[in-house]
Amino acid sequence: MKLGFDNDKYLRIQSEHIKERIAQFGDKLYMEFGGKLYDDYHASRVLPGFHPDSKLTMLMQLQDDAEIIIVISAEDIEKNKIRADLGITYDKDVLRLRDVFTARGFYVSSVVITHFNGQQSAVAFRKMLEREGDVKVYYHYLIEGYPTNVELIDSDEGFGKNDYVETTRPLVVVTAPGPGSGKMATCLSQLYNENRRGVKAGYAKFETFPIWSIPLKHPINVAYEAATADLDDVNMIDHFHLEAYGETTVNYNRDIEIFPVLNAIFEGIYGESPYKSPTDMGVNMIGFCISDDEVCCEASKQEIIRRYYNAVCNMYDGRSNEHEVNKLILLMKQMKLTTAYRRCTVAAAERKEQTGTHSAAIELSDGTMITSKTTSLLGPSAALLLNATKYLAGIDHDLKLIPQNMIEPIQYTKTKLLHGNNPRLHTDEVLVALSVLSQHDENCRKALEALPLLDGCQVHATVMLSEVDRKIFKKLGCGLTFDPVRK
Repeated sequence: MKLGFDNDKYLRIQSEHIKERIAQFGDKLYMEFGGKLYDDYHASRVLPGFHPDSKLTMLMQLQDDAEIIIVISAEDIEKNKIRADLGITYDKDVLRLRDVFTARGFYVSSVVITHFNGQQSAVAFRKMLEREGDVKVYYHYLIEGYPTNVELIDSDEGFGKNDYVETTRPLVVVTAPGPGSGKMATCLSQLYNENRRGVKAGYAKFETFPIWSIPLKHPINVAYEAATADLDDVNMIDHFHLEAYGETTVNYNRDIEIFPVLNAIFEGIYGESPYKSPTDMGVNMIGFCISDDEVCCEASKQEIIRRYYNAVCNMYDGRSNEHEVNKLILLMKQMKLTTAYRRCTVAAAERKEQTGTHSAAIELSDGTMITSKTTSLLGPSAALLLNATKYLAGIDHDLKLIPQNMIEPIQYTKTKLLHGNNPRLHTDEVLVALSVLSQHDENCRKALEALPLLDGCQVHATVMLSEVDRKIFKKLGCGLTFDPVRK
């Protein structure tokens, strides 16, 4: 995989910048993490070289001074809201994040349940956490007219009504399973309640995207709009920053629209606002660590097209709407992109036309295109995995790595014993078979050893893949798309 991002530089300069911001406020800094603090796969896709856990690794350099608050909305608990990339509910993700952070040596001090209005599911979740006894749990309540009713918000009946979250360290990282959880409101509520107790606490925002220090229509920033098409986020020039400093920076509409309200809230708490623009509030240095802009541009264009395919397939399944798809089409037009820009998409379609059956294609890191088709033994994705690893390992394409007499018993188990409809092997079943055979077959061992070389490669199938196939390609680091066609 070609790298376009200097991860080591990022770890160094980002932690130093946060230290400077802590020193600016003195006693305590509440830092809201927009986006994902852990497993940020979007960032790793558009910035090749960025590690999905880079932000957490960066914070490890500050962990003696840091504690973590995880925020979850009572409304999301009630709705069983699911984190789409992991397929788990937000309440379960709180537990996962707590365990991940703790395993890395971080102090997770508390969970804040926001938007609380007596929801029984939220009450049950709190009791479960308290039984485990690892973290303290607090309620933050709905405030009528939030965020514009500043007079009520900055009062004992607003932020003053919320539970005061007890913290002990100078850096308080506020994170959540996903957007709309109430991270910002939690930070502001703490500022209000800290100020009442004589503690001068500050606020900063760590928002990875859009990247404020690169152009508005840079492919990386457009890829962020594509990623948030369902939220209707729009990247904009931060006119507050331009007016205050004469410098053009990029932010997104919600932060720009809410800034006058935040300013008023800051003034209500402190007497004056410490910031002149939304960009001022941010601490993100990620734009200064791009080492190869061309590589990142290409990765971002691929991401935009992938987001389009994902939205189309979700609409086919009833999980997204036409508005989201149309926005992605518009973004593609802005970037002068079509699906034909994605070479593996074209190759898969050509193979399907030649064979008359569903097919798949993968573009390897050196530009080589490998294709496959559906057979009686293998689905197109399983066949593609075998074809690609054989090529990378220097194995003759015509050599059968998994003999038919081994595949047939697996098919019998799938269809006759487990009553499945599809006898063809999936990618995970192929990998298990290769693993078993690799003990005595050198070619199978070589094929397995070639799997890491698929990281960063682009894959397309002419049919919607099973959930297990999707997960395998994701774990291998492949960018996957497929047509909205059922088998």
